Order: sequence, then structure tokens, then C-alpha cells
Amino acid sequence: MIELIIAALLPIVVTLMLGFVAGWHHDFDAGQGAVLNRMVMLYALPLTLFAGMMGLSRSVLLSQGTIALILLAGMAGGYLLVFLLARLVFRQAAGVAALLALAIAGPAVPFVGVPVLGHLYGTISTLPIALCSIIMNLFQVPLTLLILSSGAPDRKDAGFIQHIVHTLKEPVVWAPLLALVLLLCNLHIPDQFRNALQLLGGTTGGVALFASGVILYSYHVVFNRGVILSVIAKNIILPLVIMALALWMHADKQTLDLSVISMAIPTASVCVILAVQYKTAEQEMASILFFSTLFSILTMGGLLYYLGG
Repeated sequence: MIELIIAALLPIVVTLMLGFVAGWHHDFDAGQGAVLNRMVMLYALPLTLFAGMMGLSRSVLLSQGTIALILLAGMAGGYLLVFLLARLVFRQAAGVAALLALAIAGPAVPFVGVPVLGHLYGTISTLPIALCSIIMNLFQVPLTLLILSSGAPDRKDAGFIQHIVHTLKEPVVWAPLLALVLLLCNLHIPDQFRNALQLLGGTTGGVALFASGVILYSYHVVFNRGVILSVIAKNIILPLVIMALALWMHADKQTLDLSVISMAIPTASVCVILAVQYKTAEQEMASILFFSTLFSILTMGGLLYYLGG
């Protein structure tokens, strides 16, 4: 089991550190890291989600309602809960509270999930990766954008519906939705074409992690009480709550494992990208991303060991 955990998590550390070293060596800067992320979001990730989902059968897809409910509760419910706590209890500004909610309830499943979940669970891992991508891009990111935009006096506000419409045009959203519709209609594409899509799609995890390492180097991280509480909530509390929910729902072993490990994956780099774009809590978001990723080696490793035992 230890060898399996190392095999799943070591690529994350190595690739992230390579990106960090590339930033330190001035081979790439934060702007170029953002360009790499854009390539992943527009091409590589949509292709891997579409091709991966098209490799599933309709019967397998229809049997995954439980994991969809669990992930929706963790990501949408967790986002709203963290936002309210940050606003009402910790008295944070609305923009900061929204970024904290995204950092804690938004795991980097679209990126880290590819090497981790794919290695551990194979083709079936495509479904939670796609579900998390859809929830993040249809709910978490538009709501965060709406809150951040409302606090920017020099920005012409756009409503929530406009953000949703804009988000639906993103390939990372419509590609898995298209695959979902095709599967529900019991339509499939030739294996040769699906394999062709996976050539670029296979770069998703590596390029996204490398770009995150480059971006992390560009911001001097801090380790304070707010960062510590956020990392504990992200890496430990939320996965344990999801585990309790899955057990309460009598989920099968595979659904339990996929749900817990998906939510245990560290913070997504989109929170740093939005923080930089709106000049709100940039250092705090970068610090949460850094330490969430660093300590995920211990927290995810511990959960994998417990679930495998």
C-alpha cells in the first residue's frame, strides 16, 4: 500500500517542484505560467474529460448518482458554508471570503485528479474528475467572479446569469456535458478517434502542475493563522465530512474512496489566478495553495492508507 501511495503522489511533488525551479531559474514567469494554464483549460483538459467519459458505458454512468450528490454537497455546500463563516464569524470582506471558499471547497481535481485518481482507480476516475470540473466551472467560479466583480468599482458588473452563460462557452464545461449527453443517448465515438484525443489530453496533469509551480514561485508565501486554518479545513476537515456523508448514505467502497480522495486533493490554482486578476488576497491565496499542496502528501497519503486498510 505504501508503494501505491508513493506512486500516486510522487509525480505531484516532482512536477510541482520542477515548475518552482523553472520559476526560480527565470525560465518561466507568472504570465507564462498563466498561458500554460490556459492551454490546459482550453484544450488538454476538455479533451481528456471528453475522451475519458466516452470510454464509459451508459450503465456505469447511470449508476454514479450517489457520487454526484456527494461531490455536489462537498463543493457547493462547502463553498456556501465557508463563505458564510468567513463573512459572519471571521468578518472578512466579501471578495476575500469568496476566494477562501473557493480555496477550501475547490479541489484541483481537474489537474491533480488526472495523475492521482487515474493511477489509483483507472477509467472510472474520469467521472468524478468531470463532475468536479462541472461543479467548479458552473457554480464556484461564476459565483466567485460575481462577488469579486461586485466589489470592483471600476468594473462594469455582470449578473450571475451572464457569468453562467459565459462559463457554458468554456470547453472545460461543454466538453464533458456533450460527452454526458452522448452517453445518455447511448452514442459512442470510434476508439481510434478517442485515442487520438488523448494524446494532447494526456498532458493535462503534468502541464497544470508545472504551471502551478511557476506561479507559486512568483509570490512570497506566508504561514500565518489564516493560512493554517484554511489548510486544515481543506486537507483534513472537508474530506472527513465527506467520508461521514458517504458512510451515512451507505455508499459502496469505490464511491466512498473516490469521493473522499477527490475532496482531499489540494487547492486549485484558479483561486490564485482570480486573486491576482482582482488584486485581492494574492499572497494569502498563493500561500494556501502552496501549503495545501505540500501537506497533501501527508493528508492524502494518510487517507489513502486508511481507505486501503
